[in-house]
Amino acid sequence: MSQPRNGFRAGFDSVLLGAATRSTTRTLLDLGAGVGTASLVSLAHNTALRATLLDHNMDMLLLAKENIAANGFADRAQTLALDVAAKGAVRAAAGLRTDHFDSVIANPPFFAETAGTLATDPGRAESRHMRAEMLDFWVKTAAASAAPGGEIIFIYPLESLGSLLGAFEKRFGGVAILPLCPRPGEAATRILIRAIKGSRAPTTMLAGRALHAAQGRQFADAFDAIFRGRDRLVW
Repeated sequence: MSQPRNGFRAGFDSVLLGAATRSTTRTLLDLGAGVGTASLVSLAHNTALRATLLDHNMDMLLLAKENIAANGFADRAQTLALDVAAKGAVRAAAGLRTDHFDSVIANPPFFAETAGTLATDPGRAESRHMRAEMLDFWVKTAAASAAPGGEIIFIYPLESLGSLLGAFEKRFGGVAILPLCPRPGEAATRILIRAIKGSRAPTTMLAGRALHAAQGRQFADAFDAIFRGRDRLVW
């Protein structure tokens, strides 16, 4: 898979995000898609899927197009140059459909501008840092784009769960939170959060899952199968 030589490089978060979508999904929107890792995973698992990869970084979108073609998905995936935080009229003019996608996924920039260490590479910096209030725009665009009954899935650091959960719960129901911890017995560091557009079901905190075995560097069997492309994430 093509990735930038310097700057942000997709990791296991993107793979987990792509593997977390429902097997019944037919239309997918990947917000802030980068080089397309999450969408490529979903497309590989689901031969009936069609995906739209949205990003405002043209360099990333060019790499995403290369990856789509290299993996044989050119007839099932398209890229769209657009800022996730664009207003509704701008999104519509760019061709992004509303109330349409069965699944909307996102791995937003993790940190507020004033938090953490700002990366020196512009591509990496913009993938890691954004103003805290921008997160709500990501959720707003996801809400507008998802079809009724569609799922919205984000992956995010546990430390920022409060902001993300607030943005989800004011728009969706059926929210499910899956904590991800490095090893059994350790505190979670990441969460997957899923909601259903139009649902009125309560929020659920699922049992946490450990990415690695108790000893050594190997992944737990279930996650090893996901990272090797043999299985989906069922949750």
